[in-house]
Amino acid sequence: MVDLERKILGWREWLALPDLAISQIKAKVDTGAKTSALHAYYVQPYERDGAPWVRFGIHPLQSSTSNSIECEARVKEMRLVTDSGGHAEMRPVIETTLLVGGQRRLIELTLTDRETMRFRMLLGRSALKRHYVVDSSKSFMLGGNRTLPPLIISS
Repeated sequence: MVDLERKILGWREWLALPDLAISQIKAKVDTGAKTSALHAYYVQPYERDGAPWVRFGIHPLQSSTSNSIECEARVKEMRLVTDSGGHAEMRPVIETTLLVGGQRRLIELTLTDRETMRFRMLLGRSALKRHYVVDSSKSFMLGGNRTLPPLIISS
């Protein structure tokens, strides 16, 4: 029985990360990944008011490096993550707001270089838990990018 309170996602969805000024990014919904991952082509750690922070750049559009957004976020922790190929990597973990299908919620994201990957973001099962179910035979169940504002590139 499907919980009627949960939204149905396809295996890929358009979403936004408003705290990071990312108004749209196509994500693969990956129930095999515990934590969500965001493409960062560079990551610079620094300290602000005694707390660890990172400055990082992303290319939000698939197969394109022409647009970039520079972001900053507080580091929640460093975490050892093993990718689908079995390679382990220490990654910074940040918390940010996810906006998908009209719902906002705080999620954890790891930052890693996904330049060679098909999707710039993976939406993992921790972000899905108790809020979404996945229909793996569908895509863009929540309206595709027509429901998101135009991409705004900040410098």
